[in-house]
Amino acid sequence: MLFVGVALLVAIGLGLLVSADAGSLVGLNQGQFGQLIVVVILAIIFAAGAFSRRQKFSTIVANIGVWAGIFVLVLVGYTYREDLKAMAAQVFGELSPTSAIIDSHDGTATFRRGLDGHFLLSSKVNGADVPLLFDTGASAVVLSYADAKKAGIDVSALTFDTPVTTANGTGRAAVVTLDQMVVGGIKRSKVQAFVAERGALDGSLLGQTFLSTLSRYSVTGDKLELAD
Repeated sequence: MLFVGVALLVAIGLGLLVSADAGSLVGLNQGQFGQLIVVVILAIIFAAGAFSRRQKFSTIVANIGVWAGIFVLVLVGYTYREDLKAMAAQVFGELSPTSAIIDSHDGTATFRRGLDGHFLLSSKVNGADVPLLFDTGASAVVLSYADAKKAGIDVSALTFDTPVTTANGTGRAAVVTLDQMVVGGIKRSKVQAFVAERGALDGSLLGQTFLSTLSRYSVTGDKLELAD
């Protein structure tokens, strides 16, 4: 029961500490209130140990050490929460380079270069998940035949009469308008694009009909940044 009581007290104390972030609470500032919580926790542990015949003094001391350690770790984590968020985002970016690290305040999305040296970006085209290869040399967004089908485009009704040059050589493509594209949280509607004929393209490209709508995009080292 002692552990349960202390756990509840810690939870309540941390909740009040977080709420005190906006200013003072019961006449105490955030730092003073945090110190008060620590004192109250220690007092209750000592009191519970003093009146309980089942608790040995060594057990009480051990409990104090455990809960004090937990409280300090949580308090440090809360204090450096913004730094920890940034660190977690960077680690996630390394593990999943196709996913964006989004900064909603600055309106930017940052991607990491893949092991093959290219930037492959996760995106949604008409609501479908479509990976796009960052290609500033492509005059438009170009979808492979398979990705176009995935995005709900009726490829059987398309007319492939526009010559295009791809990694597989010269091929033909059809001009389409994409209802919506989302790349790194950046949304665009009615994007002009090409759909490559079957077998002409292995993957899809993020080209200028999307990139030109951005305020900027830049590559620095292994990082690609898109700004809305």
